[in-house]
Amino acid sequence: MKILGIETSCDETAASIIEIDEKIGYIKPLSNVISSQIKLHSSWGGVVPNLAAREHIKNIFPVIEECLKKSKTPIRDIDLMAVTRGPGLIPALLIGTTGAKTLSYVWKKPLVGIHHIEGHIYSNFINKNLNEIAFPILCLVVSGGHTQLVLMKKHLNYEVVGQTQDDAAGEAFDKVARILGLGYPGGPIISKMASEFQKEKAKYKIDFPRPMINSNDLNFSFSGLKTAVLYYVKKNESFLQDKDFVKEVCYEFQQAVLDVLIEKTIKAANIYHPKTILLAGGVSANTQLQSQLHRSVQENMPSAKFSFPELAFQLDNAGMIATAAFFRYRQENKKENFLSGWKKMDTRAALNLDTKK
Repeated sequence: MKILGIETSCDETAASIIEIDEKIGYIKPLSNVISSQIKLHSSWGGVVPNLAAREHIKNIFPVIEECLKKSKTPIRDIDLMAVTRGPGLIPALLIGTTGAKTLSYVWKKPLVGIHHIEGHIYSNFINKNLNEIAFPILCLVVSGGHTQLVLMKKHLNYEVVGQTQDDAAGEAFDKVARILGLGYPGGPIISKMASEFQKEKAKYKIDFPRPMINSNDLNFSFSGLKTAVLYYVKKNESFLQDKDFVKEVCYEFQQAVLDVLIEKTIKAANIYHPKTILLAGGVSANTQLQSQLHRSVQENMPSAKFSFPELAFQLDNAGMIATAAFFRYRQENKKENFLSGWKKMDTRAALNLDTKK
């Protein structure tokens, strides 16, 4: 089975085709094309929704065409289409959903709407043996707009057991980068600066707070940490010309965020005893988060398996949307013979598919 996914929730225009072999339980990406708008939005210090939509209009059909070409998949071989239905920037989402509905009608292909965060969670299933990912699953979702701990007892069954009460972790990275004059997006550059800092050579002895790390719940808060960085930098503004100062602030800020994320994840794992712990969302690309969380899982939950997506599927992409669509479409059709079930679906029904959770 082959699925075409389309993603336009923010500033990436993406299309991907995945192939599912249910006999061996494996999801293989045939193509994964992403057109980024980072250069356009960096001068604004963040994503401008209407500018993003304009670029999606330019890019969506060329990206899909390139996706088909790279995968060597003729349109007749596409069995299912999927598109991000939200959350995200409304003008950007409209381009993706309108384009997907148009192609679904013209090509006579069934179409499924996918929640963006559901896609991030299912990015962990790409290029993996599906039979090796055991339930229950605890997933730490960390992105620019979300920070959540999600418990899954089976496919497509979600319980949010903890979430941020204010800023998402990725948003805090962007805002701290702006405070330090490092540009947009903040996550990659703060991570790079932090990696260049040598702890033994610390000059400024910075100690940022770990908000809610000892709270009785599994929730997060990063607004206060961001404010603590702002006040500290304003108080020591004269040191901003010192690269060692900036690197040390980046390191201490990043470590404060990671300490909270990891502590809460392990606390949740001790409560719910998952067999698998997953990491997902754009901030999953942070190599220190990957390595430190992995080490903490090994030390505290040795019976649990830890996993995170491959590099190509950590940030916003369409492969994750197509992958989530496979599981959702299979459940919604509830056919004994799934591969014959989708073939009988009326395209008009697909266009009117209720994509609410």
